[in-house]
Amino acid sequence: MWLAIKLAYRNLIGAGLRTWLNVLVLSFSFVVIIWLKGVMTGWDHQAKTDMTNYEIGGGQYWHEAYDPFDPLSLYDSHAPIPEAVRAEVQAGDMEPMLFLQGHIFPQGRMMPAIIKGIKPDQSIFKLPAASLDTVTDAIPAFIGAMMATSSRLEVGDRTTIRWRDANGTFDAAEILITAIFHSNVPSAEAAQVYIPLEKLWDISLLEGEATVLTFRDSEAERAELSGWVLKPKKLLTKSVDDMIKTKNAGQSVLYGILLLLAMLAIFDTQVLSIFRRQKEIGTYIALGYTRKEVVGLFTVEGTMHAVLAAVVSAAYGLPFLAWQARVGWTMPIDASQFGMAMAQTLYPVYSVGLVISTVLILTVTTAIVSYVPSRKIAKMSPTEALRGKLQ
Repeated sequence: MWLAIKLAYRNLIGAGLRTWLNVLVLSFSFVVIIWLKGVMTGWDHQAKTDMTNYEIGGGQYWHEAYDPFDPLSLYDSHAPIPEAVRAEVQAGDMEPMLFLQGHIFPQGRMMPAIIKGIKPDQSIFKLPAASLDTVTDAIPAFIGAMMATSSRLEVGDRTTIRWRDANGTFDAAEILITAIFHSNVPSAEAAQVYIPLEKLWDISLLEGEATVLTFRDSEAERAELSGWVLKPKKLLTKSVDDMIKTKNAGQSVLYGILLLLAMLAIFDTQVLSIFRRQKEIGTYIALGYTRKEVVGLFTVEGTMHAVLAAVVSAAYGLPFLAWQARVGWTMPIDASQFGMAMAQTLYPVYSVGLVISTVLILTVTTAIVSYVPSRKIAKMSPTEALRGKLQ
């Protein structure tokens, strides 16, 4: 085996420019596939982290009537906080939030908004809830950057907010924007206004009630609560997983094209080598090599393209991939238009498993492509091969 590797290496180096062109094409496939996979992994990691920090925590209980895609359901989707979780709420490990459908009137325009009550001292979300602990003649409120853009509101602005209380009576009051937060979660920003939970309880006449209960620990065992639906973190991030799977499926076409180009070059090189090196093959057989050993030699020779490509790709790929992981890849369009958790700049995440699996897949594929044309050697007669002719 060692002799075959040594001969294969000498033959590749002796082939000169043809070898290095094949190696360069194959190394490009290595780098591009690892980079694109890293971008998808980075997007997955970033999206789930942002959703955890700004919207879902470690998981949630939803009121059984709550439907985030139906704002009209908000009027009925609330209930008293269950006694079974009150200790966890008091400890700060579960955050109750009450949602109401409402409207705001910035600069005389009417805009629909979901009013969310949140405790100023909560610690589960990275929301600027502490800004709500403000003494003012208006109701303190904070909004997301998307809401600020659409409403043209800034910190310190005042506007009117309208809601309907538990008796069905419409009421209105003035709110003061105390903070604007930036996240990559459109569902936490678009058409959302956050005010103190105690204040929302007071103005809605829904004292002690909640729409969603967000818990901190995603690993803890959770009991079923009557009137509430348990939503584990894995279920709440399923939309991101589905999107990543869809994108990976689409990228498989590009991977296939890159592999096809690289493998076609290696296949043609192997066919040409067998055609031009018939005397060499005959000499190997005449010297006592079995046909299987000669086939193995040519297969190893073709496979070494992948080995050399891995070395070459490491030379220029590692600096490129490290640079991308540091500065990220900025989307050419506004990522918020996608309507899901996606940063404007995606930072690739590379794992050892990703690199090893990519190298193994390309190496095995190269070995198969190298073996296919090499099988013709088994049909060659030593005497005809020495004469430079195929049977």
